[in-house]
Amino acid sequence: MARYTGPVCRLCRREGAKLFLKGDRCYTDKCSLERKERLPGEHGEVPRRRMSEYGLQLREKQKARRIYGIMEKQFRNYFEKAERKKGITGENLLRALECRLDNVVYRLGFAPSRRAARQLVRHGHFQVNGRKVNIPSYQVKPKDVVKVREKSRNLGVIHESLRAAERMGRVSWLRVDKAKLEGEVLDYPTRDQIPEAITEKLIVELYSK
Repeated sequence: MARYTGPVCRLCRREGAKLFLKGDRCYTDKCSLERKERLPGEHGEVPRRRMSEYGLQLREKQKARRIYGIMEKQFRNYFEKAERKKGITGENLLRALECRLDNVVYRLGFAPSRRAARQLVRHGHFQVNGRKVNIPSYQVKPKDVVKVREKSRNLGVIHESLRAAERMGRVSWLRVDKAKLEGEVLDYPTRDQIPEAITEKLIVELYSK
């Protein structure tokens, strides 16, 4: 599966918002968004123009895509599935993104960022209901138990991430047991349980054109 491998701090600068792609660094004064107000690239000093309606919709879609680390084709597939489901399309979309295994690993505090969570899942460090799963896009369900595999329990990155996870805050649809290095999905997240500052209505409007 294709993925973005370039510098991630420039993505935050492009969107003009913290996307928390570098883990703990994003909470310090080393964050590039705080150090550099200009846009990335050679024309970054040019003042930001007032965006059109389409521009606002596009930027919101790009922001959501970059927060969850998903390429365009895969993001479009998520939207089409969300559109076919009952309920509000935008909320269905965010719920599906939140229920990705790599995002759940990140939300539980086992990884400092979604990018790191994706790599840990790819390398087979996690189990879901006792079975090894190495697919970052795997959709978890209520009652699923996500656990660090026995052979991976001493990984420094997991323990360091758990110690730093308090500043990120917890989400109420997940339960984590630090001693057992496992977490449980209590329910599907509702919109008010998803802390990301995404205006999903703009994304729906963009894809509905």
